[in-house]
Amino acid sequence: MYPPPGEYGADIVVGEGQPLGNPIAFGGPYLGIFATKEKYIRRMAGRLAGQTTDTKGRRGFVLTLQAREQHIRREKATSNICTNQALCALAACVYLATLGKSGLRRVAELCYHKAHYAARKINRLPGYRAHLEHEFFNEFVVECPRPVAEINAALREQGIIGGYDLSREYPHLGNAMLVAVTEMNTREQIDAFVEALRQVGKAKRKTGKGKTK
Repeated sequence: MYPPPGEYGADIVVGEGQPLGNPIAFGGPYLGIFATKEKYIRRMAGRLAGQTTDTKGRRGFVLTLQAREQHIRREKATSNICTNQALCALAACVYLATLGKSGLRRVAELCYHKAHYAARKINRLPGYRAHLEHEFFNEFVVECPRPVAEINAALREQGIIGGYDLSREYPHLGNAMLVAVTEMNTREQIDAFVEALRQVGKAKRKTGKGKTK
């Protein structure tokens, strides 16, 4: 069990909320999550919801803090809440409430074990190398025997979306892709992806008319 960030002395903690029931949907929108020490609450952007009880003792949630600066300071405001953001936050709340504490842990375990299963299998392929020397959750780097753009193009012909090409941002890695595996990926899909990588990796690369190397 990891201790909470506050015990490390963190003043502000941020995280990615997109996996919490918010698919990317062609580029967005989705949400981020963050927390802060109580002394910084009034410097937070947006609204703060708190838990309370109604007159019958039932649990409920209300806005305990809403910075009016977004209405008053206008262009100088640090926040601007819109409907899309609220809908994404609501979707995340529904997702978390549906999973419950044990469900969220189960999802995390599935992501972890499936990703490590995929990484180990890819690492056995000729010409490929998964970076297993570092700790990772559900994303890992794979060095490839051919340019990633070529591999991804070949994978798309089989209806498979390949990994993210890292060559532009991290040229020192060479032909490397970032692969992500989540609880949504079945073992059969992972095995099919690995087999497709094997076939693409061993294919000879054509150069010019009818020439190969």
